[in-house]
Amino acid sequence: MASEEELFASVDALLNEEPHLPPPAERARLREAAGITQARLATALKTTTQSVKNWENGRSEPKSPRLDAYQRLLKGWAAKYPAPGAIAAAAAAAATVPAASAAAAGPTASAVETTDAPQTPAVPTAGPARLGARPAAAARRPAAAKAAQPAADPRFPHGPLAVLDGDGSAYVTGGIVLDCPAATVVELVEWTLKESGLGAPRLHRNGKDSDPLIVLTAAAAVKLGLPERLEGHEQRRSLRLPEDHPVVKQVVKAKWRLTQRGFGPWARIYRKVQGRERQCVQLAILSWDALDERSWPGVAEMEPADIARVLGVYAQRVITPRGSTAVSGLELMTALRPPTRAVQDPQTGNWVPGHNPGSLGTEPMDPAPPEATPEHPVVVDSGWNGGFLNEEAYQWVRDVSLLTDEECTLPYAVGLDLNTAFLAAAARLVVGLSAPDHFHAPTFNPKIPGSWLVDLSHVEVDPRLPSPFTPDGTRPTGPAWYQTHTVAYAQELGYNVEPIEAYLRRETGAYLDPWHDRLKAAYIDTFADLGVTRDLDDRAFLTAMEQHKDADPAMAAVLAAIKATVKGGIGKLRERPQGKKYQEGERWPALQRPTWRPDIRAAVISKARINMHRKLRNMATMTGLYPLAVLSDCVVYPSPGDSPLDFLPYAASGKPQPGGFRLGLTPGLAKLEGVQSMLWAVDLMEQGYNPARHIKGGDAVLDEGE
Repeated sequence: MASEEELFASVDALLNEEPHLPPPAERARLREAAGITQARLATALKTTTQSVKNWENGRSEPKSPRLDAYQRLLKGWAAKYPAPGAIAAAAAAAATVPAASAAAAGPTASAVETTDAPQTPAVPTAGPARLGARPAAAARRPAAAKAAQPAADPRFPHGPLAVLDGDGSAYVTGGIVLDCPAATVVELVEWTLKESGLGAPRLHRNGKDSDPLIVLTAAAAVKLGLPERLEGHEQRRSLRLPEDHPVVKQVVKAKWRLTQRGFGPWARIYRKVQGRERQCVQLAILSWDALDERSWPGVAEMEPADIARVLGVYAQRVITPRGSTAVSGLELMTALRPPTRAVQDPQTGNWVPGHNPGSLGTEPMDPAPPEATPEHPVVVDSGWNGGFLNEEAYQWVRDVSLLTDEECTLPYAVGLDLNTAFLAAAARLVVGLSAPDHFHAPTFNPKIPGSWLVDLSHVEVDPRLPSPFTPDGTRPTGPAWYQTHTVAYAQELGYNVEPIEAYLRRETGAYLDPWHDRLKAAYIDTFADLGVTRDLDDRAFLTAMEQHKDADPAMAAVLAAIKATVKGGIGKLRERPQGKKYQEGERWPALQRPTWRPDIRAAVISKARINMHRKLRNMATMTGLYPLAVLSDCVVYPSPGDSPLDFLPYAASGKPQPGGFRLGLTPGLAKLEGVQSMLWAVDLMEQGYNPARHIKGGDAVLDEGE
């Protein structure tokens, strides 16, 4: 006879068995008897209509905790709508489970039963809408409902991307979890294109829809036959699977293709376009460092649902990630200014691709020699030695001997940071769209974008301010090449300019305007999610900025990515050659892009630096204060108090004075970067270091240099 302990062990084993579902045909009968559509059931179970269809035709089975909830629902329907005769008996036998097991499924089932109840839109769940998620975390994320809306385009019901975990769960925007049955990369690509409902609509009517993105966790990568880590001695961006790797062979055998970058952290798998249908899927492998910590702080370590939320918000507000934030910034320019549009051939009447006015076109364009880099073919082949544009951001420190006793006795050094200064400079910026033409002794015209050889050494600037014409703030010593904005500022200061030579562009336009507008809106909306809005007064703004990163780490990561997109996108306009094998004078891959435009990069940086100098000069006029140091978009001032409110200029009405630095959220306005003692700042200056570089963190790492 069995002992009581053995009997209880057997019963426990039964209780712990997976729930049993009725046969597929019976599942469909029960749903139809209840008058519920497949779409409504999919909504209740937070899955897709296709998944419900698969369950009802026997192609796949749900997984826990969705399995438990589905089984409980079917059992309830079976009690209400019993099948006639033998079918009913068989269905009842298949649907029966011990009472204790049903009780154990209670909390999960309640999540299904309340799915159709009204929800408070301002307080979404922090994790996925998959059953058994972490509802208690919802209160930490009051603004996420706006941020994670499902895609409106009916072609892409599940948004632009999914994060795939090792158990086959694909986390998408809107808190939904899809069941992905793929066991290989090829199966994953097929599922993504045919069943997932992933993708994003074009950002411009002449553009292209965004390809779906699948982000692989380490477990998912291993399940699909990929190594957990990519090892090698090259730069991270150059790492890729060897061509003889089994996964690469599978992809090629299935007649899919990889781009020239191969199968790396960001892999694009595609087939040639047939008709109007694009067939392309992008993969991002987290454990291969696809998400750079500097641009996506903390994201790679988040739970899959939170990663989907972060990337989904970025995709909704900026663009579906296409690689690094720098790559995405460049791709956004093209997506908003597509190079071609449909035009009618006057001879045949057929619609053919034609140039889209205002875009950079489809063909790469060589720069003028002074706009290029020393290794560029136009420089090497021509033997150019006439100098180059040096339009870079400020790295300037005031000479310590120019500090006054009054300044040295002030207790604080306060750093101000201009919000996305390059983005602000891109607004209404007219740039060249055509190839450069060469001119000798031209008359300067501030409305024509280009590069001018001119002597600005005669322009007098207060020695307590940096020169507006050089990145290090030193006065020019003779003729040099400058972008239009820099030369125009010399005229603004009242000086005559007589260009010696120029490379100018006849076709012009505000190419970056839509890029600026979209990124500005993304920046402001994401700050609003973090509790920082444009209607705050200066004191409330400073308080909100102290706390914003703690309000929601996911949205703080989105904000960091938006900032990196701005700087990286501008930097990509002059991408230098990569790799040790490069030989000077060779053409490198970036030169094949129409967006390799160092002259546009120079225009943005020139305008940003001139904007900074104009504010520095106005501040000196209004307040008598002069900066201690400037580093790109950060400026450090001596201050009687530990707040910008102690030295920024305000009118008698309490409103900020126009022309100087102003606190605020909008790109181009300022926020507090950091506060240190004046003694600390002077000590760094005496050692030749830039206080603006270290004021945020405090302790300078002096052995690393500047």
